[in-house]
Amino acid sequence: MVGIVGLPIPDEVVLMFAGYLIFKGYFHPLPTAATAIIGTYCGITVSYSLGRGAGFLLLDRYGHLLRVPPERLARVQAWFHQMGRWAIFFGYFVMGVRHLTAMTAGASRVRFRIFALFAYSGGLFWALSYIFLGYFLGEELPKLSPELRQVFLIGSGLMILAVAAFFICRHFFRRKLAS
Repeated sequence: MVGIVGLPIPDEVVLMFAGYLIFKGYFHPLPTAATAIIGTYCGITVSYSLGRGAGFLLLDRYGHLLRVPPERLARVQAWFHQMGRWAIFFGYFVMGVRHLTAMTAGASRVRFRIFALFAYSGGLFWALSYIFLGYFLGEELPKLSPELRQVFLIGSGLMILAVAAFFICRHFFRRKLAS
């Protein structure tokens, strides 16, 4: 839970290790998965609540200090209501982004029902993916841990670059059509 809220806890490593402990027979699959999912849901909900309660007010009041004008804040809110649902779902798989998606959704005033649908289903898929990965890697997991972390960091970086490239291209394409 605290890893999802934003504390620097390597969530993926913890979940893969839990999968490894299931593989070794120390943990039972159902309680382990349930605990991971409940912790993920609690973290997601706390992050959304923080964003909903304080995020928008802080940005509205102090956004000028961070060079976030009200127009940009309105654009982010509009984007989140159009496309942000998928960012909520897939954001859990990108290190560093997972901590901000729920807060941003809350600050953008995404309705809780919509947020819960995408965030909880993404959180479920995210938690189970890493538990299964740890289980299926089995004895190979301790040998692969440093390499896996590097692969996840590189993969997350590439995903962020791909998303940034998409929005940059879209911005220039729209600008070209407008002129």
